[in-house]
Amino acid sequence: MNNENKKASLGRALLCGPYLVWMAGFTLIPLCLILWYGLTDKTGAFTLENVLAIAASDHAKALWLSLGLSLISTAVCLILAYPLAMILRDKGSTASGFIVFIFILPMWMNFLLRTLAWQTLLEKNGVINGILSALHLPTHSLINTPAAIVLGMVYNFLPFMVLPVYNVLAKIDDNIINAAKDLGANSFQRFVKVWFPLSIPGIISGITMVFVPSLTTFVISDLLGGSKILLIGNVIEQEFTRGNNRNLGSGLSLVLMVFILLSMAMIAKYDKNGEGTAF
Repeated sequence: MNNENKKASLGRALLCGPYLVWMAGFTLIPLCLILWYGLTDKTGAFTLENVLAIAASDHAKALWLSLGLSLISTAVCLILAYPLAMILRDKGSTASGFIVFIFILPMWMNFLLRTLAWQTLLEKNGVINGILSALHLPTHSLINTPAAIVLGMVYNFLPFMVLPVYNVLAKIDDNIINAAKDLGANSFQRFVKVWFPLSIPGIISGITMVFVPSLTTFVISDLLGGSKILLIGNVIEQEFTRGNNRNLGSGLSLVLMVFILLSMAMIAKYDKNGEGTAF
């Protein structure tokens, strides 16, 4: 029996090998490099200047703008996703599975192409303004605005809010809802006392999965902001590519990692069983 257990343990260890190599090569080593460059100068000497550079006026402005747009995008995604997840739950497994498939189908397309499509729709002589002109309605300056960036974030990251919320709602036993009805709870009371508290793990997971990429993105703001609206992701990207200052770029990245760690802590606290991420 002991030999069988040892063989089973050895088999599991071997199966974990490729995953450990992947994690080391594409997660741990890059993080160590970011940490090294962020805490050193170009001569290799230890310094905190790269991290403290976030307090510079242009960097701080980009960070606060990124936080603001990310919070708005996350809130919009939650407002849109929760009712949709409720509808999907009520449709039954077969119908909801098909609707979810249709919903995530655009995600099979490249992220860059999806964003470029919105650029075509929103630009000055784009599809939307073309339709408005054909209807003899006034055109609008839609591209190169914070609203365009928020729209791009919501479009690209909405599925990451819908899926974990739907996953949690689908696991709620109907008997719990029926019991609340029998006790005289109306629709609002059922939502406040039953639906919402039980769906918190999915909400926290969804918020994290939308907020973090929204905070760190630079492609959406590049294409839909026309490089006129700089988010912190754009600043970091420019330090690596144009400024050739990987130390400063890494230092600013370490600041963003604080928000990622806080998000992971929230998931660990409110979604201990992984209910909002197992989809």
